[in-house]
Amino acid sequence: MTDITIRGAGIIGLMCAWMLVTRGAKVRVIDPKGVGAGASGGIVGALAPHVPENWNAKKAMQFKALHEAEALWMDVAKIGGKNPGYARTGRVQPLTDEAAVALAHQRSETAKDLWEGRYTWQVISKTDIPSPTGIVIHDTLTARIHPRQACVALAAALVSSGVQILPTGAKSGIEVWATGADDLMRISDARGKLVGAPIKGQAALLRADLRDASQVFVDGLHIVPHGDGTVAIGSTTEREFDDPTATDGQLDLLIEKARAAVPFLRDAPVIERWAGLRPRAKSRAPMVGPHPLHQGAYIANGGFKIGLAMAPVMAQMLADLIVDGTDTIPDDFRPEASF
Repeated sequence: MTDITIRGAGIIGLMCAWMLVTRGAKVRVIDPKGVGAGASGGIVGALAPHVPENWNAKKAMQFKALHEAEALWMDVAKIGGKNPGYARTGRVQPLTDEAAVALAHQRSETAKDLWEGRYTWQVISKTDIPSPTGIVIHDTLTARIHPRQACVALAAALVSSGVQILPTGAKSGIEVWATGADDLMRISDARGKLVGAPIKGQAALLRADLRDASQVFVDGLHIVPHGDGTVAIGSTTEREFDDPTATDGQLDLLIEKARAAVPFLRDAPVIERWAGLRPRAKSRAPMVGPHPLHQGAYIANGGFKIGLAMAPVMAQMLADLIVDGTDTIPDDFRPEASF
């Protein structure tokens, strides 16, 4: 039985542990900050696809992850007894002008092939979401998950499967490092050049029961109704910041934009403001493979804004490599792609 230590109890570390333990490995998870303490402790949880065109390895892997997510999270919930907040509710995107409408129609055709006929990218009229053209995109692939609840659900499933989640622990067996922005900065320092960096994001949680509504994506802003009667909005993309956990006027602007985009939110109270650091690799793709600094160890990092969606396929690729010796990692995902 392969003995594996996962460093990091965020969504990627926990998912690596899950994929490995279901393949028969003996696994433990180490994180001094606890489960979901970093970027995975956020509140947005948009599992949204890239546009269906200019297909590449990252888009193909993301489609695979989004397609398989429902069955995966149902298993996690069943085994651990905790609800991860997953639902495939779709997404609406207002279209600003006729050029955007024409492009959306083109993408509705490419989606038929690239999304394998399983999901649709529709161009429709919709009156309850403000749109300069009165026309929106509605896709049926987008899903939601509650990041914190997902981490708790995964942790519960792992514990039910005999996995220990500990604050400390000495090196034992094979190590997988999934420690997010901290590790990317450490690798950059050791290499003497930028390999990856933390990107700050701010988000807010409003009290409004839209649990059965589609998400809305407008001008870079995600508006995500959750199943617990809240709506999350986010996020900013900040490369320069003084306090990684402080919120400010930039978040106030997002809240105003969300209320303009979804009239139902105009009087919804803000019940939480959140800020944190998300790990972004230089390649802009997730980083999976042998660790650049630790001989015989592996890394799973760089999820940035798609870490929640990509964690399962990243974990599957690592499990293939560690347990079976099968390398299925695309070149764009290898650590050296960011060197």
